[in-house]
Amino acid sequence: MSLAMLIAFRGMAMAGHLQRKALRAALVAGLLSLVAACAGVATPETSRLPVVNDPAPIVPGTMRPYQIRGRWYQPAEQPGYDQTGLASWYGDQFHGRPTATGERFDMHALTAAHKTLPLPGLVEVTNLANGRRIVVRVNDRGPFVDNRIIDLSRGSAEALGMLQVGVGEVRVRYLGRAPRTGAGTSLQQADAGRAPPTPSAAEARGDFWIQAGAFSDRRAARRVADQLGDRATVDVGRDDGLFRVLVGPWPDPNAAERSRQAVIARGYTDALLISAR
Repeated sequence: MSLAMLIAFRGMAMAGHLQRKALRAALVAGLLSLVAACAGVATPETSRLPVVNDPAPIVPGTMRPYQIRGRWYQPAEQPGYDQTGLASWYGDQFHGRPTATGERFDMHALTAAHKTLPLPGLVEVTNLANGRRIVVRVNDRGPFVDNRIIDLSRGSAEALGMLQVGVGEVRVRYLGRAPRTGAGTSLQQADAGRAPPTPSAAEARGDFWIQAGAFSDRRAARRVADQLGDRATVDVGRDDGLFRVLVGPWPDPNAAERSRQAVIARGYTDALLISAR
C-alpha cells in the first residue's frame, strides 16, 4: 500500500469515528431534552390546581391531640390523604365566629372543617353524585360525627351542588399548605354523565372570574353589571340561555376570592368563583 493510500485510509477511519461520536452526542442530547420536557409538562389534572407561593404557617395549637365527647383525635401532616366518605355543611349559626385557626368563619367562602389535617390547608373535594370539584381552605375542626369526614361551608356546599341534600358522598384529597389569605376555588367540572360546558367567550379571556348571578332577563343582568362597575360584563355562551354577570378577569384565585367577597358585600350572596382553566 502506498503512503498516499495509507494516509487516505486513516483519514476516512478518523472521519467515521468522529461521525459516530457526533451521532452519540446528538442522541444523548435529544434524550435529555425529552426527559426535561416530560418533567416540565403539566397535565390537565395538575394545571387546574392552585399553586401556593405564600404558604401560611401551620397554627401550632391546632396540631395538639384533643378530645371531643370522650374520643381523642391526633392531628398530623398527611401528604397522601385521599379518603371517600360523607360530607355535611354548616352556615348561619357559625357565621362570623372564630375558627380553629383564629380566622373568622365566612359561610359564603370556600372553606371547610376537618378533624385531623393541618390547619390551614387545602383539600380537593369532589361530589361523587355529580362530578363537581372544588378546592377549599381547611381552617376549622370537625365534623364530630362518626360517618362524616369533612364539614363544608355553605358556599362550598353550594358550589358542589349539595346545598339541598345536606349530606353527600365526597372524595377528599389533601393538597398541602394553604396560602396566607383567601379561600378556595371552583374547578369547572361536568355533572356526572354530561360533557363539560364550553367556557363562555368572557371566561375564555382570563383565568378566574366572579359570577355575581345568572338571569333569564338580559336587562336585569345589565342593571346588576352596571352596579358592579367597569370590570363587570354580561355574558351568554351556554345552552341554557341565561345571562351571566361576570366580574374580572383575575390572574389568580386569591385575587378572585377577594373580589368575590367584595361582590358578596354588595348584596350578591350567591357569587361564585369560576376558573376558566
